[in-house]
Amino acid sequence: MQRRQLIQAAGALPALSFATLAARTAFAFDGPELYAGEKALYAEAQKEGLCVSFDTGPEWANWKSLFRDFKKRYPEIELTYNDIGSAATVVALEKTKRRPQADTAYYFAASAVDAAKKDVVAPFKPVNFDKLPPVFREAEGRWFTIHTLNIAFLVNKKLVKNMPTGWADLLKPEFKNTVVYLDPRSTGIGQVLTFAAAYANGGGVDNVQPGTDYLGKLHAAGNVLRVEGTTPYAKFLKGEIPVWISYENDGLKAKHVDGMGDAVEVVIPKEASVAAPYAISLVKNGPNPNAGKLWLNFIMSEAGQSLFAQGFVRPAVPGTPLAADVAAKMPAAPQIRPLDVVKASERKADVDRLWAQAALGNK
Repeated sequence: MQRRQLIQAAGALPALSFATLAARTAFAFDGPELYAGEKALYAEAQKEGLCVSFDTGPEWANWKSLFRDFKKRYPEIELTYNDIGSAATVVALEKTKRRPQADTAYYFAASAVDAAKKDVVAPFKPVNFDKLPPVFREAEGRWFTIHTLNIAFLVNKKLVKNMPTGWADLLKPEFKNTVVYLDPRSTGIGQVLTFAAAYANGGGVDNVQPGTDYLGKLHAAGNVLRVEGTTPYAKFLKGEIPVWISYENDGLKAKHVDGMGDAVEVVIPKEASVAAPYAISLVKNGPNPNAGKLWLNFIMSEAGQSLFAQGFVRPAVPGTPLAADVAAKMPAAPQIRPLDVVKASERKADVDRLWAQAALGNK
């Protein structure tokens, strides 16, 4: 995710004219509510006039479209944001715990678990909360998943003769020196793909060793070109990587936005994949709680969820209707398993140790 500075201060609002105050009794939308109580919540949010949304950079996961449509529906609410990263968001919430600056916080769900432990987020159950798989939400609503990123093979068809369809294919001799992936010890993607490999080989979040053993076999076969410490997206675009095990949205962005077109094939491995949850929370004692709740409800509504899909990330709410062209880019993949990030975080030391033994030969 790109890092950006806070583009608007979360402080003073411009003075309001009498005309503006009078207009606040009107609503920006007619017809049915997105959910029961929407207009009443908007009326309360208008008294605050501002929502501060941490870590929602506009170019990531199509946040810019959610900003646009939220503002259209609720023109009296100013929405400000920053883009500082998941771990940094938790640090910022903890540092400002006595006087919170943010109303909502977005992060990889492992950081959401951390935020809940540090007691910097508040219980809130938005619309569609109960539709989420239990592992995609904290029971009281201190965090909940809003979209997922799924492990896939991103294949440069100009560099690969035969298309791999699953994990077993990558062990074949024809894939010698072709596979790139991120280090599981230092990157979230690396950890997630290790669990995906585990599910594909008879293991899972409670038994990661089949995943590390698989990666060890991939190295022993000579099929790993290199292990990266940071995202090699630019290298992939330049045609330097035949097969990159990464997130599905990286491949779809390369294909449909950044110019690679039909040279890219995005493959969800047939044996199994894993959905990495990205979550959001209402900040505890945030300055604008009603505006924060309005924003969270919009994100979790059918309208908000469908906008994520347009940014090549999969909506968290099952059954979210998608436009035909969007659905065609992200076909149904029942082999994708929802990752329990609480358990996955508890296995971090095992992943580090077992991967180093299998892939690097460390004892």
